[in-house]
Amino acid sequence: MKIKVLFVCHGNICRSPMAEFVFKDMVKKRGLEKQFYIESRATHTDEIWNGQGSPVYPPARAKLAEVGISCKGKTAQLLVKSDYNDYDYIIGMDSENRRWMPKILGGDPEEKIFLLLDFTDHPRSVADPWYTGNFDVTYSDVVEGCNAFLDYLEERGAL
Repeated sequence: MKIKVLFVCHGNICRSPMAEFVFKDMVKKRGLEKQFYIESRATHTDEIWNGQGSPVYPPARAKLAEVGISCKGKTAQLLVKSDYNDYDYIIGMDSENRRWMPKILGGDPEEKIFLLLDFTDHPRSVADPWYTGNFDVTYSDVVEGCNAFLDYLEERGAL
């Protein structure tokens, strides 16, 4: 049975796709890709028009490419209520995402909702490069959080 992981941010064009593709790369390099199903979503429709999502924001795409990770074909998708039943872990990037996710998903009775950096020794929000312009810091936050999440899964005996 696969571990289903969904990363979430505001628009699904910077942080959550970075987390999606960094995490996919990590599990592949560890030979664990067959144990996971990984995607990402948005809490808002800012980057989705007439059912069409925007591609990953060019500087985010460039940062991933710089480290050898492709996000080709990824477009923004909206978080929907049915995602709650479809995923084991729903991981937001900041407190705003944390506020919106249970509203969209109809609550969190099974305690599936987390923030990425809550798995680390220094919980905080993943830096939002839309406002900071610093994709290096965001990438570092995402890598730190994804590594800590993998450690968490290992400690729980899920891997």
